[in-house]
Amino acid sequence: MTAATEAHRAIEAIWRIESARLIAGLARIVGDMGTAEELAQDALVAALEQWPTAGVPERPGAWLMGTAKHHAIDLIRRRQTLERKHEEIGRDAERAQENIDLDAAIEDDVGDDLLGLIFMACHPVLSKDARVALTLRVLGGLTTEEIARAFLVPASTVAQRIVRAKRTLTEAHVRFEVPGGVERMSRLASVLEVIYLIFNEGYSATAGEDWMRPALCEEALRLGRILAELVPADPEVHGLVALMEIQASRLRARVGPSGEPVLLLDQDRTRWDRLLIRRGLTALERAERLGGAMGPYALQAAIAACHARAATAAETDWPRIVALYDAVAQLAPSPVVELNRAVAVGMAFGPAAGLDLVDGLVREPALEAYHLLPAVRGDLLRKLGRYVEARAEFERAASLTENVAERKLLQKRAAECT
Repeated sequence: MTAATEAHRAIEAIWRIESARLIAGLARIVGDMGTAEELAQDALVAALEQWPTAGVPERPGAWLMGTAKHHAIDLIRRRQTLERKHEEIGRDAERAQENIDLDAAIEDDVGDDLLGLIFMACHPVLSKDARVALTLRVLGGLTTEEIARAFLVPASTVAQRIVRAKRTLTEAHVRFEVPGGVERMSRLASVLEVIYLIFNEGYSATAGEDWMRPALCEEALRLGRILAELVPADPEVHGLVALMEIQASRLRARVGPSGEPVLLLDQDRTRWDRLLIRRGLTALERAERLGGAMGPYALQAAIAACHARAATAAETDWPRIVALYDAVAQLAPSPVVELNRAVAVGMAFGPAAGLDLVDGLVREPALEAYHLLPAVRGDLLRKLGRYVEARAEFERAASLTENVAERKLLQKRAAECT
């Protein structure tokens, strides 16, 4: 491997680690996410030009911030009107220098900077797709192509979403700040939603050949852990981290030897990652210790913990899970929550009880094209020995899913209904 190749690999790794902090610090200075990312990209280009020959600096993050700082000062100077006195320009430049003091930008304010960037990328003025794409770009350091591959959309579509998102933030005069009070709570809910959307797409891919995309789960977990450090007093942040840690512990067990999907009750629990389970249970305990009523994420984490604590599927505390879903339904009612609750009821009190609840959801408009509704109904009918009906439900579920691996699983389950 040549020195240039080694340098480029080092730059790629360093960029993935440092880019979010770099963009966050610059966004605080210039007040605009798009401009901050451009300045960060300029610093990256400089690194690509200089490091292969000069070598990787001892403090690469500081080097990148220092380089971006000088670009920012130049930008601020160019923005001054011609009528300004030279003394005023000089004072502006000095203030810019003070605002982007190297050590402060890298160390002292990194927490608030990152939090401000998270709130900006997940601002509710943006669509969900835009929030997800922008978060992965500026906080995850993913390229447009990487995001496109992860979500099976053209790179041009992702690029347009990111450009439009930045334009929307600018036109809406969204400030780079950490909101307080009631606004902080509502904005934090948007942040948690985006992180869990990213995790879910990795955990159960909506389309494509692959059953899962673990890299997205890892990125969501990383963002969640960072957020938990930045907002340590919010129980729902820890609840979301707990939920993702415990669910991620099953990733290896969710696929068989040939890559085929393996459902929860059929998984080899010895393949579950015990470290992630311990981390998840610790995060859940932290959420509970913070007091107050548990929120939807913490409640879902408690459900995941019921599975994690059961040595075998037969030992699962299904009545407890039903009670937890009752609580989730009170806080965040939705047809999907009701469907999940019906599954738990079927396990706790028999398939007939579960089927009664599912039948009540059949005409729910939000579930009309949701493949898991007929999949759940098919499973309950199969347990009741109504194989012809079960087969039809599994076949319908297979026709609705856009995930190839999941379609094969549902077709296999349909074929077994004899």
